[in-house]
Amino acid sequence: MTNPSQPEDPSKQHAASRPEKVVLDQLDQILPVDELEEEISENGVKVRKKGIYILPNLFTTASLFSGFYAIVSSVDGKYEHAAIAIFIAMILDMLDGRIARLTNTQSKFGAEYDSLADMVSFGIAPAVSVFIWSLQALGKLGWAITFIYIAAAALRLARFNTQTETADKNYFTGLASPSAAAMLAGSMWVFDESYGSVQYIPPGLIWLVGLITLISALLMVSNVRYHSFKGLNLKERVPFVMVLLAVIIFAVILIETSVALLIIFGLYVLSGPAYTLWSLRKN
Repeated sequence: MTNPSQPEDPSKQHAASRPEKVVLDQLDQILPVDELEEEISENGVKVRKKGIYILPNLFTTASLFSGFYAIVSSVDGKYEHAAIAIFIAMILDMLDGRIARLTNTQSKFGAEYDSLADMVSFGIAPAVSVFIWSLQALGKLGWAITFIYIAAAALRLARFNTQTETADKNYFTGLASPSAAAMLAGSMWVFDESYGSVQYIPPGLIWLVGLITLISALLMVSNVRYHSFKGLNLKERVPFVMVLLAVIIFAVILIETSVALLIIFGLYVLSGPAYTLWSLRKN
């Protein structure tokens, strides 16, 4: 018989005050999936917590789905849809990191999940899409170029993950995989609108696409520096002409989306070697 004057166990009081915790503990015992437990820092103290942040990982999952959709679309011969899906994956990839920082929901799990999603969306998806669209006409050479791009994307992401704590936040070492994917997707989008599938593409154009793919791969694993634009302060005042310039850029993208995106990312890809040559000449 319980003594009414005896205080109740504090752990039972805490569990009773949080019925959702009781439900989660019961689910942990029923579901055949281990719950993720991660070490995080709170107020300078490292603690271990279960679960993941849902908001940024939803955007990462959507980016992963866009890459998967690009592969499926290219297999079905819908190369324009594949290119658009890769560009959508780029937008989602930019959003998940910024949302995680704004909502203070960064985590090691989110960083690793984002890296794996990037490998699919910006490594495998553009390479497979371009291979099915045109590079398969080059035979074994097309296979080799495609594999070099995929391997370079994996190496680029692995190097980025190991240098996150020491690298300069304002610059990327090597071409970022989303920008490399934009070159492949943009080329496929523009040339597919003009010529269609592989049987209608001029041989010279196929070699040009192979060269773009190979150069993009080599730039990803190079030491060429690219501006990251992470230090760009959008809260500062800018001249009125900058707003007008932004409106003109949006209008051009709206009129000729594929050509405008290819030109924009092409200029960005060239900016890295140009900056490197200028630095060497200056030194």
